[in-house]
Amino acid sequence: MAKLKPIKLVIPALALSALFSCGQSQAKKKIYIAWSDRQTSYSFISTLKTVEAIGCAPIVLDMVKSSDVQYGEGGDLLNAVDEHGILLSEYAEKVKANSWKHSNVADIAKDVDCVIFPGGSDICPTLYSEPQPWHGIESETDYSAVRDVSDYILMSYCLKMNIPMFAICRGMQMLSVVSGATLTQDIPTFFEQMGASDQETHRDKEKKVFASHDVDISDTSSLLYRITKTEKLLKVPSWHHQGVLSVSNTLLTATAETVTSGIKIIEAVERNDLTFCLGVQFHPEVAVRKWVDKESDADSYMDYDSAASFFNALANHN
Repeated sequence: MAKLKPIKLVIPALALSALFSCGQSQAKKKIYIAWSDRQTSYSFISTLKTVEAIGCAPIVLDMVKSSDVQYGEGGDLLNAVDEHGILLSEYAEKVKANSWKHSNVADIAKDVDCVIFPGGSDICPTLYSEPQPWHGIESETDYSAVRDVSDYILMSYCLKMNIPMFAICRGMQMLSVVSGATLTQDIPTFFEQMGASDQETHRDKEKKVFASHDVDISDTSSLLYRITKTEKLLKVPSWHHQGVLSVSNTLLTATAETVTSGIKIIEAVERNDLTFCLGVQFHPEVAVRKWVDKESDADSYMDYDSAASFFNALANHN
């Protein structure tokens, strides 16, 4: 009988990355995703696809509800928002004052051991620690007060209970809002006030595609640096017009930034006193999806391994 030749098994790089990530055991690790009212959005679907790409099972949590506001049969808020969709101040103050205590969050987050807060709509400025009036830009009224209430409560609960979390774009902004940081509602307006040009660094609104820019990691002792192992992240996908300006007098530490025309926008925040608490202003899940789906512009954004590293780190947190 002829001697059989050994078979050389070739595993694609993306599959190999998933094999040696959180999917090493037969039972997939669950990674929980905070509820959204826009679960068909590109970013949200990208988050689910990324969790699956690293070998884990994405589980979308139910909406967290507060007893300080009233809900309709469909889950919408009743008589609690203004004409722009912004949560009214009286209800925002109740949500902030009572945090997670007047809610069903303990049931929603039962047995949850890590959460991703995905990207999405702008956060109501009434929820800021120092509330701001509406910015007045008619084309920028992308609010979801019902999601804001859900996210604010869940975020507060996760921080209190030290539940590991990774917060993306809007998620990082919510982490900053809950923590008492200072935000701008519109980066182009802020740049104009500072006498600088935005140049669409953070969002390419005209082309309606994710902008691509580099991010400088400023703290080499940070969780962010331990995950990425670099002082500069290249070509991060970016789509936002609100941003965090300062984390002074909060428990957050700013660990990355982008400087345009001499103006700094914070790109990452974290809590050093918690097990795993990281927020980034950009969208690594979008880069992962573009590589996995072999989209034509994938190489315009960060590489697969760099983008996936955030999710692998959350899945393998200690």
